[in-house]
Amino acid sequence: MPVKINADEAVKHITLCFQSNLVPMLKGSPGIGKSDIFRQIAEKYKLKLIDIRLILIRSCTERANSRLKEDFGANNVMVKGHSKVTLHLMFGVVVLFADQLLRLAG
Repeated sequence: MPVKINADEAVKHITLCFQSNLVPMLKGSPGIGKSDIFRQIAEKYKLKLIDIRLILIRSCTERANSRLKEDFGANNVMVKGHSKVTLHLMFGVVVLFADQLLRLAG
């Protein structure tokens, strides 16, 4: 259950998480100082801060859907009917799978 706290309380709770070997998560609106809180704690304890913006990372599903659309014809389906479209897209999935296997094989 989310708890609303101010910046000083956040520092206290995050420090407690670190001391308990827990991974803290801080959620909030953009621009309210979340990164500054972690930066402050990292400096205090001489830790290396790795700032990963999850909004910038595409998921495996997003990458696969993008490849299906751009490289394997999912953007330009020229058949009509649910079963034909499904079959067309499944051929793309099979080709995508084969392509990934070939990449892994080197």
